[in-house]
This record gives sequence, C-alpha cells and structure tokens, in this order.
Amino acid sequence: MYPLLKGMRVVEGAAWVAGPSCALHLSQMGAEVIRFDQIGGGPDFNRWPRAPGGGASLYWEGLNKGKKSVALDLSRPEGRELAGRLITAPGENGGLFVTNYPAEGFLSHERLATRRPDLVTVRVTGWREGRGAMDYTVAAVTGIPYMTGPPELGEQPVNAALPAWDLLAGAYAAFSLLAAERQRRDTGRGQEIRVPLGELALVTLGHLGQVAEVAASGVDRPRYGNALYGAFGRDFATRDGVRLMIVAISPKQWRGLVEALGLSQAVAVLEAELGISFTTDEGLRFVHRDRLFPLFERAIAAHDFAELAPRLDDSGATWERYRTLHETLTHDPRLSAANPMFAEIGHPSGRYLTPGPAAIITGAQRGDPRAAPRLGEHTDEVLAEVLSIPGHEIARLHDAGLVSGPEKA
Repeated sequence: MYPLLKGMRVVEGAAWVAGPSCALHLSQMGAEVIRFDQIGGGPDFNRWPRAPGGGASLYWEGLNKGKKSVALDLSRPEGRELAGRLITAPGENGGLFVTNYPAEGFLSHERLATRRPDLVTVRVTGWREGRGAMDYTVAAVTGIPYMTGPPELGEQPVNAALPAWDLLAGAYAAFSLLAAERQRRDTGRGQEIRVPLGELALVTLGHLGQVAEVAASGVDRPRYGNALYGAFGRDFATRDGVRLMIVAISPKQWRGLVEALGLSQAVAVLEAELGISFTTDEGLRFVHRDRLFPLFERAIAAHDFAELAPRLDDSGATWERYRTLHETLTHDPRLSAANPMFAEIGHPSGRYLTPGPAAIITGAQRGDPRAAPRLGEHTDEVLAEVLSIPGHEIARLHDAGLVSGPEKA
C-alpha cells in the first residue's frame, strides 16, 4: 500500500463488487476504511470462490483486505443507530461514506446529513431511476454479448466472465469520492454522488464511440471472433501448438511484427496490389484482415514458440501467450512474489499470494498488502476509538447482541 491518503477515514456499508472495490482502492492508497456488516456476515460474506472444503470466501477476503471490520445487528434500530454514528463520526478527514444500500431508509444521505452536514456519500445504484441491476443484467443491455464470440454463434449472447461494469463502477466511485472530498475542503459542503451501474455502462459505450457508431450506421457491430476491431490483432498458433494473441496498432508495432515474421516483401506486394499503406492506416489492416491473416498464420505456424518468442520481443511486437490462470500462477513470474505488487500474506482462510495496489508511484516506498480481517475483528477498537464508547458500554452492546467481535478460529 501507499500512504497518499493517510489520515482519511472512509466508512463502507456495501456488498458485491463495486462498493467494496471502491473502498479497497482507497484503502490501498492509505485511507483507513471501516467496513460494517450484519453480524454473521452480509449477502456476499460466503460468495464463491471459497477456500477448499467450503471454507472462507476468497472473494470476500480479496475485496476487503486491509479494511477494519465491524459487525452490527443492522436488523434492530440500535444497531442501525450505531452504523449512523460511525458514518457521521467527527473528524476533519472523516464523514466519507461508500455504500450500495438503498437511497431511502436508515442510510439515506439526507437522514445522515442531519448529523453531519459536510458528509460525502458515494452510492452505487442499479439504474438512475431506481431499478435494480447487477453486472450481468447491465451487460445484457449494452449489446456487447452479441459482439462477443465467433460469428457462427448467430443470435446467441455470450456473457463475459469478468464483471467489467462492477469493477469500472468501483474505480469511478473512488474517483468521485476524492473529487467530492476535494470540493469539501474548499467549500465545507457535503453531498451525495450516485453512480448508477447501468448508465455508467451506457456512458462508457458513448465514450468509446460505439453509441455514435450504431446511431450513424443504423446497424449493430457484428461478431469478429478473436479479431481486434478496427486494427490488426488476433490469436495465432505456432508450429508446436502454442497459441498467441498478437496486436499491432501503432506503426512501430506493425513494422516490428512484419519484420520479425519476415513478411516485409509479402506485405509490400499486397499494399501495391491494393494501392494502400498498412503502416499509415491501422484501420486498413482490419478492412483487409482476410488477406493479411493467412500470411501471418503461415509465418507463425512455421516456427516453434521457443524460436519465435525472442524474435517477437526483439522486434518490439506486442503479444502474449494464452495461458490458463493456473498456468500463469505456476509459470509466470509476473504473478508471483517476485513481482513487488504481490506478497505472500496470511488471511483468515490461509496464506496465499495477495496483490497490493496496481499503481506504481515512482520514488515512493511500497508497503506490503495487508491481510483481510475476520468478520467483526475491529468492532471493539472502532467503537472505542472512533465513537469514544467506554469499555463497559461496549460490553453491554455485546451482551445485548447488538455488536459482535470475531468468531473464534
């Protein structure tokens, strides 16, 4: 982690991916993140993937590492009151709340702001008008499942395994919180920012030109299989059956790839025939992919991987070998403790390779990633330090079942 946000206190009341990933980004930049959950765990506490034998949720640990965990009985007014007090606790760098709870109810911004007018709330929602949504249902509206996969699938949609919209919403929510916190420092004003998952996806398609593309053409973009839309890129197989993804977008990438494969003459002949330059216009490499791909298929299939890989590297080509995640974890040092972005850390479920922040801050000391908490591990600490509740009162809250500490291992 990095200490850029040291001193900032963020309270998180969220489940699934977007909200927790937002607070995770802030935590890994040094913010103190206090997450509250229902005693026994919220709706994502046991979500897959889980440790072998039905153990702890690796998903929950991954998204909540480095955070402080408080367990409250949110089904009772007294437990909800404690959550509200925690969110609005005093402190110049506090009063920052990340949530995906409903906009109405005990965690509404308006209700909380009566306690702390400068409260900043970032709330991830489904759709702007209030309809619920999750990553897969949002993706269904974007048309992307009809662009994904080989053309022979016809009208069959293909869902992506990566929750891209959730992850984008988490990053956008973190950005939004920091923007609002900056304004609060200048004006003293709090506010609520809502990040609707559905509209975020549609806005993103607009940013990428895809909305304009369909509006102008009147037709949807078809499937192109593994071909990169609008430039040169596709999967190719070497003589010994190793499959590579090769991309050439910039002129430098294109020239290097052509030279590495010994295709300069063949490509020049094709350019002369068509009266074009593939070097100066990346789009023409896509338009004429049916002429180019066979040339590259034959050239790549003429070499074994061990021979071809250094040639591609030396040429400056952009490529990677297809691997399963298990293969990458086993064979690629980039996904190992040799990479300073990862470290072997002990968590409630066991010890495993754990990532820190993805950013590299030049000149800054990079700390190791921090472990995931046990549910309720920091309940007493937070109640005492943030809310100044004396020990005998904390004991009473435990006796009443309103709060809970960590379960014994």
